[in-house]
Amino acid sequence: MRPLVSVLAAAFLLAAFPAHAEIRVTFAEGAPKDRFTVTNAGACALGPAVVSIDLDGSAGGLIFDTTPGGAGLSVFQPFELVAGAERIASVSPVSDGGKRIDLSFRTLLPNESAAFTIDVDDTLRDGPMGQTMVAGSEIEGASVTVRFGAEVGTSATSSFTADSTARLAISTCLS
Repeated sequence: MRPLVSVLAAAFLLAAFPAHAEIRVTFAEGAPKDRFTVTNAGACALGPAVVSIDLDGSAGGLIFDTTPGGAGLSVFQPFELVAGAERIASVSPVSDGGKRIDLSFRTLLPNESAAFTIDVDDTLRDGPMGQTMVAGSEIEGASVTVRFGAEVGTSATSSFTADSTARLAISTCLS
């Protein structure tokens, strides 16, 4: 009799607390290469999904610095996918001085990540760490939008906070 009670209790808990989706995007200053990591911190697989990182609205007026002699200062780094390439279907081109990048995911299972490096500079004259290094307070206000599903019709948006993280919580699994 006891195993039946355990099975019923587990079924009740699963029904009472449905799986949730959560995407977490972190930024790590790492001169000369800065790093963005996209992690599925939720309990369900996601995909297909498009993750858009938009630096417009950042406190530091951030830009991508991808070519020599371009919009950024001294050191530049082009986009480089460094983890999770098998999870990514495509990446939008990133222009020097640009502010947005779109990553199209095939799938992202719970606890899986994908990461890329690129140089990010601020455009402030008196930034807390100079223009070639980005403080967490400078990425604050930049946004991340995730569009989910086969038609990528459902979306969620969040902003980076001073801890250089954007968290997108979705109440239920969408894929």
